[in-house]
Amino acid sequence: MIETVEKEIVTLVEEIGYSEITRLFGTLAGGKRLRAKLVLAIAGADATAPRLGAIIELIHAASLLHDDVIDDATLRRGAPSVNATEDSKTAIMLGDALYSKAYSTLVAYDEAVAKSVADAVTALSVGELMDVKMSEHFNSDADAYMDMLYLKTAALIEASAKAAALMVGKDAEAYALYGKNLGISFQIIDDILDIVSDEATLGKPALHDYVEGKCTLPYIYLHEALDDAEKKRLVSYHKKQLSAEDTAWIKAKMKVHHSIERSYALAQELSDKAIAAVGDDMRLVGIIESMMKRSF
Repeated sequence: MIETVEKEIVTLVEEIGYSEITRLFGTLAGGKRLRAKLVLAIAGADATAPRLGAIIELIHAASLLHDDVIDDATLRRGAPSVNATEDSKTAIMLGDALYSKAYSTLVAYDEAVAKSVADAVTALSVGELMDVKMSEHFNSDADAYMDMLYLKTAALIEASAKAAALMVGKDAEAYALYGKNLGISFQIIDDILDIVSDEATLGKPALHDYVEGKCTLPYIYLHEALDDAEKKRLVSYHKKQLSAEDTAWIKAKMKVHHSIERSYALAQELSDKAIAAVGDDMRLVGIIESMMKRSF
């Protein structure tokens, strides 16, 4: 059924009615379609589920276009970003067009369904701003990071699950809890992959998050474990281009202090909570298990 979502996405983009937008959208890599897969897994019996999945994927694509401009990112999923191949203005306007089309299509759904998704987009925007402000300085506050991560990443995944459950009369709060914990776990695993994967796998340089100023959980946990001199050294690397020696030092210290393992353990704990929320729904259990296997 994911093929139906892909067709719906193409239809929605073409309905915007401007060939340049269709062309630009065609340059984007599709990604994992996690949010759409959630909608289908929970509400696949509803004939309008694929279109809702497509709407949410357009929102996600729009957020990534804006995110790449904010981060001055030249790669997205291993391919050149729109702001790199075109310019930042084009990337922003393409994102705006996708957001607008998603919203105009979303209003056809039940109010509770539409509101759950719309509220998540507001949360996403707040989370993005929090991320920008947080990256100005080294952040050692794990709670602040987790709050930002929930808003920026997990809220839309949470809303995908909740909206789908509302469509078919399932326990919306239980499925929302599943989505929230899945979303946070998903991002923690991404944080880990940025450190442990090679450039070819990532589609960007390793430790790129830290160079951009993002203090993800492994760095926060490492900072907690270091002595004062080592803390100062770690902070001095924040938002700087890292040499091979710098990278090796960070990775070696993370190995000594088990920063990656500690982060993974939290992701596993949250994944277990997600599974507990939906009982024996094996499709959703499978999504969690597949996501957790991405790291090691």
